[in-house]
Amino acid sequence: MTASRGPDPTDKDMRSWIRELESAQELIRIDKPVDPLTQMGSLLYQSREKALLFENLPHGWRSLGQAPANFRHAALAFGAPQEQVVPLIAQRMGKLIAPRMVETGPVKELKLRKGEFDLTQLPVHVAGQLDGGPVIGSGLVVTKDPDTGQRNLSFHRLQIKGPDKSGILLVPRHTWKNYQKYQARNEPMPVAIMIGHHPLYYMAAATTAAYGLDEFEIAGGYLDAPVPLVKCETVDLEVPANAELVLEGFIPPHVREDEGPFSEFQDYYATGTGKNPVVHYTCMTRRHDAIFKNLQNGSEMEGCVFHKLPMSATIFRRLKDVGGGPNLHNVMILPGIFALVVQMTPRAYGEAKNLLLAALASEYQHPKVAIAVDADVDIFNPNEVLWAIATRVDPDKDVVVIPGTHNHAMDASLQELGAPGTGLWQRFGSKMLIDATAPPPADAAARANFERIRPINPQLRLEDFAAAGSMDIVRALSPQFFGSRLLGR
Repeated sequence: MTASRGPDPTDKDMRSWIRELESAQELIRIDKPVDPLTQMGSLLYQSREKALLFENLPHGWRSLGQAPANFRHAALAFGAPQEQVVPLIAQRMGKLIAPRMVETGPVKELKLRKGEFDLTQLPVHVAGQLDGGPVIGSGLVVTKDPDTGQRNLSFHRLQIKGPDKSGILLVPRHTWKNYQKYQARNEPMPVAIMIGHHPLYYMAAATTAAYGLDEFEIAGGYLDAPVPLVKCETVDLEVPANAELVLEGFIPPHVREDEGPFSEFQDYYATGTGKNPVVHYTCMTRRHDAIFKNLQNGSEMEGCVFHKLPMSATIFRRLKDVGGGPNLHNVMILPGIFALVVQMTPRAYGEAKNLLLAALASEYQHPKVAIAVDADVDIFNPNEVLWAIATRVDPDKDVVVIPGTHNHAMDASLQELGAPGTGLWQRFGSKMLIDATAPPPADAAARANFERIRPINPQLRLEDFAAAGSMDIVRALSPQFFGSRLLGR
């Protein structure tokens, strides 16, 4: 990395993202006073369609949430239609762009040392009724491998415990591996936590890749430009220069405290609750008018959206070469993140099962249910996926259960081994694949039995025939009701 004068002012950040959302009429401004501890979570949880910008919070703060609120917003961030965004991300994953060092940036406008900042004064919201307290869910944690110096960027929940202290949940992945190395040396692990940036940074952090791959290089590929980084003030780490806010500190070895419960991505509280590590903070740097980023979790909330796209694209990238290159159309992670659907046209009997096996053994630990459907099934409409299962599956030959598998540590439906904060923490269970495809086109006679009904003149549009007084009703109709597949488009 080479140093330059500063970040390019055209670099994407949270401010440009707010403008983009507003221009697309996808942002609601909230100018009335809102209490993050008692009101914000409810408002965020209700807003599945629009992003919310809270402009009247305690201590003069503003905060952005539910941005992206849905798959449509995520596609907007990548500048692609939602039907094309997963293959696009899969393509960009192969384009790693190294970050560039800069001397300073907006995140350095205010530098506050320990005693000059108070985490309890930040507009951190309480997401759910049973949460253990306010939790920063939008913090992207930067750490380094102490042996190689290689950076890692990942999501971790941070429960506020005082003015300069929080808990942290370390799922057994790359940050945990780094921490284990520091702990073996009996040394604290330096951390830097970025809060508030363009969603493509968050997508990069949610992208699971090989251990040692710098997620800032993935972000560069997503952005098609090198990420500008600045040095931290009190730890030997680098952070994005045009972030809203950065917290610096360290995780001491062998220290565990009560942490959780927390409203997690799978729509439950319990998983990951227990004795977990803590973070002690030494510095806060921020923009002088920093906009805080709050992230609401729950099924099909912002926390899920950030993970669904890169997970879908990573698995798409893995599947596109299975068996010499299948006729693969798309991949979509389903609500709850522990299931996925693969959209394909099978070339032979049994090929769908091959792809589903590869999907269940991907870089991600999450998937335990994998479903294959044909191109005529709209995978963005859950009703269509359920229809395919109901009408194209013979359970005896199209459903396979694989017992005794290692699954994601936060899947509450499976047997938990060990305890959070220990190397033995895992879930032991099973995985299932469902082949809901029709017979391959090579067997034309068998496939003809699954030709879907289509209306005459499918090019007609309802809005062209509706009375003027009914147009608002027509415009409000759910696209899942008038789906493109049902209209034969």
